[in-house]
Amino acid sequence: MALFIKILNSVLILFALYMGIKQGFAMVSGKAEMLQFFNKFDVGKPGVLILGTLTIIGAILVLFPKTFIYGNFITAAGILFIIALELNHKDLKGAAIELPFLLLSLLILYLQHPLAKS
Repeated sequence: MALFIKILNSVLILFALYMGIKQGFAMVSGKAEMLQFFNKFDVGKPGVLILGTLTIIGAILVLFPKTFIYGNFITAAGILFIIALELNHKDLKGAAIELPFLLLSLLILYLQHPLAKS
């Protein structure tokens, strides 16, 4: 059972890494969709660049046992920030779309890093 949980968490971490790098690069490169999305919250291009950089850093930090908790914290904080922006603009649907990603980050944190020494 422990092996299954480690494998499951490894798959979840790789999925979170893929999503973090994909979304982070979309923000850093200033893709029109990202700029338009954040523009409705009055977050300009420099803010999107900073958020994208933090997203990439958080995704990469999750890979290593020593920085695992920091990466999860950065990832969860970024998602929570987006949820707060959505709720501030009374967009429940937008906030609800982000909730599974926040829960994924928290689940990964709960299951702990698969290579960490117990």
